[in-house]
Amino acid sequence: MRKAVTIAFGLFALVASIGTARADDNRELVQMPAMMQQHMLASMRDHLATLGEITADLSAEKYDAAGKVAEERLGLSSFELHGAAHMAGYMPKPMQEAGTALHRASSRFAIAAQDADVDRSYESMKKLHTALNDMLSACNACHSGYRIR
Repeated sequence: MRKAVTIAFGLFALVASIGTARADDNRELVQMPAMMQQHMLASMRDHLATLGEITADLSAEKYDAAGKVAEERLGLSSFELHGAAHMAGYMPKPMQEAGTALHRASSRFAIAAQDADVDRSYESMKKLHTALNDMLSACNACHSGYRIR
């Protein structure tokens, strides 16, 4: 239960960081055409929905399912789904690196989830939660440093 609360708080903080720009918002503004902004925002909403599915699967101890969702929608194999190649040209290099860090962390999470589904040992669970933390940290790094409007 404690981990679920921690995860929920982390997701809340992430959602809060996505809000609209304010006068005191010192994140770097990334310029891109309106159509690309809409595409990126839709992609970010899908990322949040995916994290919700992952945490629901974790709560239900469906580790393999959580791993599959992570890989298919956030992992390295999801680049085409999100149009990463055509979006990258609008992003500063560090923003691209934060995005890549999320996709790599998600693929590592998928492997950790498969391992946890097999043996459910303390070590496997620890690796699983560390991988989830790495995913959320990558999201937070990008959202705390950049904005698109």
